[in-house]
Order: sequence, then structure tokens, then C-alpha cells
Amino acid sequence: MKLLLSNDDGISALGIRTLADTLAQAGHDVTVVCPDRERSATGHGLTIHQPIRAEIIDSIFHPSIKAWACSGTPSDCVKLALWALLDSPPDLVLSGINQGANLGTEVLYSGTVSAAMEGIIEGIPSIAFSLTSHTSKEFQASANFAKILLEQIKSQPLPELMLLNVNIPPVPWTDIAGATITRQGVRRYVDIFDKRVDPRGKTYYWLAGEVLEDVEPPQDLHIPTNVPIDVNVVRDNYISITPLQYNLTYGGGLNQLSEWNLQLK
Repeated sequence: MKLLLSNDDGISALGIRTLADTLAQAGHDVTVVCPDRERSATGHGLTIHQPIRAEIIDSIFHPSIKAWACSGTPSDCVKLALWALLDSPPDLVLSGINQGANLGTEVLYSGTVSAAMEGIIEGIPSIAFSLTSHTSKEFQASANFAKILLEQIKSQPLPELMLLNVNIPPVPWTDIAGATITRQGVRRYVDIFDKRVDPRGKTYYWLAGEVLEDVEPPQDLHIPTNVPIDVNVVRDNYISITPLQYNLTYGGGLNQLSEWNLQLK
């Protein structure tokens, strides 16, 4: 398969190196376009007020891989690749392997998920991969699962255009309990702004925070409640696979608000 890979951890991150090399060695045609530095939590930001630069990288990845380091955001990288760097569209856009989870409401902030989301905006099925740890460097299990998932998609293509948000627990391959389809949960954080003073005496703030709780998501009549929640299954060492879309329209809200009588005159 022809694959476009990106991430938000930067071109030198071990996660994308492991993913790209594993898939190239499996016979896939791999192109990598990544930020030239870490761009985590950038959401779906785009660069529109300054130029975007792309530099060919020829010493980090498997010899068969074509790679660029891009000065822009993760979404910039995918957009630039699809419209300027690739000679033809890929079969899939892959993002990751991210260092840290992208579960529940974290997908709204994630540069990793946004890079993959750029793929489906352009009509290309996409997958975001995340290792649910900020310290573990055991990316090979995640890359192994990526290879299995691509074989599944090759033999049984996705029925509709969608993004698969995949979160892999940070345990050895032999300790992974399985893989399951999930629905998006809710993660609430305690946001802490650490107030500091720079060497010139000016005040600045550093955002920190930690997960407060995992919460049952609001009921959506279109989503079966018997489908497990992503944040829960990863805790039990299952790989979570959540299908996402970019259309954020709330169907229940449409039904409820249709009863409004908005008379302007």
C-alpha cells in the first residue's frame, strides 16, 4: 500500500521511525512528512502568515523511505504532502506513533489526530497511533499492530471514509490482552498555570495539569451504549480503536432545537 506518515513529535521521534521502518520492511511504499520539531497539542492549526519550508531527510529512516522535515504544524505537513510533495495520493494517511495517549476529549487538542484528520478531509482514510505513556519507548508493539491493522484493511477495506484513533497500552506484546472497537470517552483535567518570572523580571505562565477523572460520555442515540469506552479498555491492556469523523454536528441537538420558534419580526 502507498502510505503517507506524519506525527506531532517531530521528524526525529522514535515513534515515527519505528512505525515507518516496520511498514517499509513489510513491503509498503512509505513517505514521511513531519514537523521539524515537536508540535504536540497544536490541534488542527495551519500556518498562513509565514512560509512553510520542507527539507529532504535522507539519513534517519529505512533506505526505501522518502522523507521531509517541514517547518509547519502536523496538519500543514499532511496538506503540503498531498498537494505539493507526492506525485499521487496515498491509500492511507497514518499519524504517530505518538508519545502519550490520545483518548477521550484529548483528540480535540491532539496534533497527532489532527494530522490524520487532514487525511479524511482530503478524502483519504486515516489512522492515528498513540502509545499511552509519556515515558515508555517500547514502540515496536504498536508498530507490529499497525502492520496487522493494515493487512486487515487491505483484505477488508473500511466501509466508509473514517479516521481510526488507535491507542496502544505501554506493555510488552505478549501482555496485550487484545484489540477492540471502542467509543470516545471523556477525560477531565486539572489545569494548573504555574506563574513564573523570566530573567528580565516579566511574568509568564506555564500550563501544567493532570487527569482528574475519566467520565462516562453523554448519551448519543446514534452510538450504542454497549460499545466499550476507549479510556477503559486501555486500562485493561486492550488496544482501543475508535472510528472518528470531522463532522461535529450534534444530531440530538438538531432534533431538540427544531422545536424552537425563532421569530425575528
